[in-house]
Amino acid sequence: MSFVWMTGGLLFSIRREGKQSVKLESHPFFSVIIPAYNEGAIIEPIVENLKDLNYPNYEVIVVNDGSTDNTGEIIDKLVIKNQPWLKVVHLEQNSGKAKALNIGILVSKGHFLVTIDADCMLDKEAINWFAWHFLSYPRVGAITGNPRVWNRTSLLGKIQAGEYSSIIGLIKRTQRIVGKLLTVSGVIAAYRKSAILNCGLFDSDTVTEDIDITWKLQEQFWDVRYEPRALCRILVPETLKGLWRQRLRWAEGGLDSSSTAKGHFRRLKRPKWLK
Repeated sequence: MSFVWMTGGLLFSIRREGKQSVKLESHPFFSVIIPAYNEGAIIEPIVENLKDLNYPNYEVIVVNDGSTDNTGEIIDKLVIKNQPWLKVVHLEQNSGKAKALNIGILVSKGHFLVTIDADCMLDKEAINWFAWHFLSYPRVGAITGNPRVWNRTSLLGKIQAGEYSSIIGLIKRTQRIVGKLLTVSGVIAAYRKSAILNCGLFDSDTVTEDIDITWKLQEQFWDVRYEPRALCRILVPETLKGLWRQRLRWAEGGLDSSSTAKGHFRRLKRPKWLK
């Protein structure tokens, strides 16, 4: 399988990663949505970073998902300083990431959406790369970005940096060459709002809403893509306990997705409809 991933990654790089910059004929409005729960320690620099993106037409919506720390207070202060591009929605109770995303989508103005985690530092050019796909191909429903490890001060952080930049990237490149991306990244992804509404929004009954929405989109013949030049920086666990919890959550999500795979399996048999 390593040979398969390396071959697929090489083919993807040769065919689709030649351009290092992109020029857009227009700049459609984007809504950047951040679900946040108890992110008081990190939310301020994440939001402040979004005011200087190299894209002229966007808004940022932070959904405070019933935080019990000072997340809400920090966001309220940021909104006062950064109107009108920054908005906040406060939920009284913690409802989970899927419901927080759905609320952000319903109050958003953009026809295109970017969802990021509250510990994700979005690259300045990321929206330009997302916009190029949406404008060039009308059947593109979602695009997953390329997360890179932000904290590399420990051995665990450095190991995960290699994992994200090589193993995960190679797998997604190979899946894109085949034509069926199995999951968008919950850390960073972009969506056509009409495609999300067509699929009934995110499902709050699943552990990994990113896997479920990927299958639902492709089942409705929406194209799902991987754009490695849409970068972001993320924080990864730097303790064995934190890493165990993360991988356990991923495993639970994989098992949950497997239990619903039968209903989605017919999508996997369909040919690729868009290059």
